[in-house]
Amino acid sequence: MLSGNMMVFWPYAWGLTFAARATGLGFTDFASFMLIGFVGACLSHRNFPGTGCVWNDIVDRKFDKQVERTKRRPVASGAVSVEGAVIFLLVHIVSLLSIIWTANPLPWNIGIVTIFPLAGIYPFCKRFVPYPQVTNESLPGVAINTGSTMAWALVTGEIPKSAIILAAGAWMWTMWYDTIYASQDKQDDVKAGVKSSAVSFAAKIKAYLFFFGSSLMAALVSCGILNNQSILFYAISVVGGALHLAWQLYTIDVDSPKSCWKAFRANAFVFGGIVEAGLFLDYLTKGNILAY
Repeated sequence: MLSGNMMVFWPYAWGLTFAARATGLGFTDFASFMLIGFVGACLSHRNFPGTGCVWNDIVDRKFDKQVERTKRRPVASGAVSVEGAVIFLLVHIVSLLSIIWTANPLPWNIGIVTIFPLAGIYPFCKRFVPYPQVTNESLPGVAINTGSTMAWALVTGEIPKSAIILAAGAWMWTMWYDTIYASQDKQDDVKAGVKSSAVSFAAKIKAYLFFFGSSLMAALVSCGILNNQSILFYAISVVGGALHLAWQLYTIDVDSPKSCWKAFRANAFVFGGIVEAGLFLDYLTKGNILAY
């Protein structure tokens, strides 16, 4: 599903736009890097028919059969054989490697670590760890949030302090939306023995969500200060983003799969875009960017 890919894409887009403004990156190069990041997000994420998705479906096929929402997935339902899924997986891995093949050593190393050990262990963590998101999506730029550091590495060849803070904030955002996503399957997960943050947090889910959202916004403010962002960033990305998260927290019913799905998609198609809108306008208005 496209919503999962957008979750991977937004941290990369934020990091790239921070870096582009800080370095005065020309618009043509900026657009090229943005397109590369979007294609990479589509090929990599587990919630799209890409690398992580296929690997997750292979490893979790027995669990998926026990959960109403996932029992019709291709491998779990038998529509696609394990052998066929492995071949499809290898095709996607080769495609991902080709995207970063010509990159400088730092983003190449980040990409290799992301594609293989970090994303690879995620499905197994759900058997033993109450918070598999921590293993898959924490610092330094692991799995979903490697994009925030990789973007800086592509543009500058290094990872500044603000990129690390952004990765930490993006991880908090991942804990926010993945807890909401996992809340759809709480009852089935308990029966199947699957561990998740939604199951572990139980009745305190909204309190944890408040902490994750507040931490994300604090990280964005810190990045803005370190990168000397203008009022456009704070007015749109920070204030607008905070208001949207507050709306999600107020309206979501964590016991309703329909409500959880609506909030999850809002993160993919609304919140991520709000943050990027402020960053992009700030980038455009700093110097004569479009002349490059």
